[in-house]
Amino acid sequence: MTILPITLCAAAAAAAINIWLSIRVGAIRSARKISIGDGGDLALVARMRAHANYIENTPIVLILIALIEMARTGSPYLMGVAAIYLLGRVAHGLGMDGGTLGSGRLVGTMITLLTQLGLGIWAVSIVLDM
Repeated sequence: MTILPITLCAAAAAAAINIWLSIRVGAIRSARKISIGDGGDLALVARMRAHANYIENTPIVLILIALIEMARTGSPYLMGVAAIYLLGRVAHGLGMDGGTLGSGRLVGTMITLLTQLGLGIWAVSIVLDM
């Protein structure tokens, strides 16, 4: 049996962030008494999009991490990439609230795009080395 410790840690942390983003959506829903949809509330829309954007991007990152780890076991760089990606997603989630944390959105977006690009290049380089 193959155990992928980097992927397991990254997936566990990703699950925790997913729960945190969901709770943030729920907090506004509860405070504003919006059960279904967004009720036209821009704060709720922003938090829903932060959560949706996370769900749109995280699976491909976790898949790439798992496949790279399977091909190149134990890379400390891979754990660093996973950690930076997840911190970027927290920054993005906070940044979607605007205000003084608004720059977190840009930081999180850039980290997400660069992570996917870097992991994609890393994956292709593994194939080319075969």
